[in-house]
Amino acid sequence: MLREVLISNIFAKSSFLCVGLDTDPARLPACLQSCEDPIWEFNRQIIDATRPFCVAYKPNLAFYEAMGIKGWELFEKTVRYIGDTHFIIADAKRGDIGNTSAYYAKTFFETFPCDAVTVAPYMGEDSVTPFLQSPGKWAILLALTSNQGSADFQLDGQNGGPLYKKVITKAMQWAGPERLMFVIGATHPGLIRDIRELAPDYFFLVPGVGAQGGELRAIATAGLNKDCGLLVNASRSILYAGSGPDFAGKAAAEAARLQEEMKVLLNGR
Repeated sequence: MLREVLISNIFAKSSFLCVGLDTDPARLPACLQSCEDPIWEFNRQIIDATRPFCVAYKPNLAFYEAMGIKGWELFEKTVRYIGDTHFIIADAKRGDIGNTSAYYAKTFFETFPCDAVTVAPYMGEDSVTPFLQSPGKWAILLALTSNQGSADFQLDGQNGGPLYKKVITKAMQWAGPERLMFVIGATHPGLIRDIRELAPDYFFLVPGVGAQGGELRAIATAGLNKDCGLLVNASRSILYAGSGPDFAGKAAAEAARLQEEMKVLLNGR
């Protein structure tokens, strides 16, 4: 998906919501257990319920790879069902030497119809470049993640400033904002304003809203730019808003609540 299409979708829907499809078989509603494929039925109903309120979906590959071949088939079925109306992020956190990364890029940009893939930057430019070579496809580079362990390396301020700033500054030399985004965790709202000043035109994928405690208004106040510039991800708070037969309706209600808040924030930016 081209940058201008993503931006157009955001403002047409007054939403910068990304729904994370971290589907945990242990948390499926009991009413689905009699279905031929309970996990697919859960994904299908969640997608149908949340389509009007979000602009992106982010399947987390760990939840699919754990099921082996069946999981890969489910991942493909899910992303093809989403279609090209929404921005699809393969949350795979890949990154390796150049020829290996080239095949990772081929996997998610050609074999599967994804728009973006999350990429670990640790191995440097040649490990990231293969994800930046397909028009309309994006690399979303891990910069400042939402987990507690992010402090171990990413916030290390020795030797010339925190590592996440070095990652962002260096990566902006590799690609412009039409094919590169950064993961910035919602659990670091005090740093998002500084990161926006560092990378004023780039989109940030912001996980950690909802179950991890990130606060949407604080994120938007610090991170919005003229093009919105944010994709805020919510996973568990939407997927598991309900556990009964009305689980999809509860998911829709939570997605609608976030979308309505985003509409206000976009109008007031």
